[in-house]
Amino acid sequence: MFDKFKQLKNLRKQGKELQKKLADEFILVEKHGIKIKMNGNMEIINLEISDETWKEKSDKDLKDIINEAIKQSQKMMAQKMMQGNFNIPGL
Repeated sequence: MFDKFKQLKNLRKQGKELQKKLADEFILVEKHGIKIKMNGNMEIINLEISDETWKEKSDKDLKDIINEAIKQSQKMMAQKMMQGNFNIPGL
């Protein structure tokens, strides 16, 4: 039983290490005059919308680019997890 707790503790430690690494990894998505910089933890670091775009584009365009940034961030996170060789018990 204590072995399971030790495995859980190690898994949490690995998760925190991965989170720290992902916070330092970034993706940049630019589309229709909107730029989003997002880290690997899917946090928006920077959002730029040009004045021209602000007047012309709809909320849908903003949602689309945010969703694209999230998808790219998720792909990056999955790649880092695969590279990390995480030992997850039971999987």
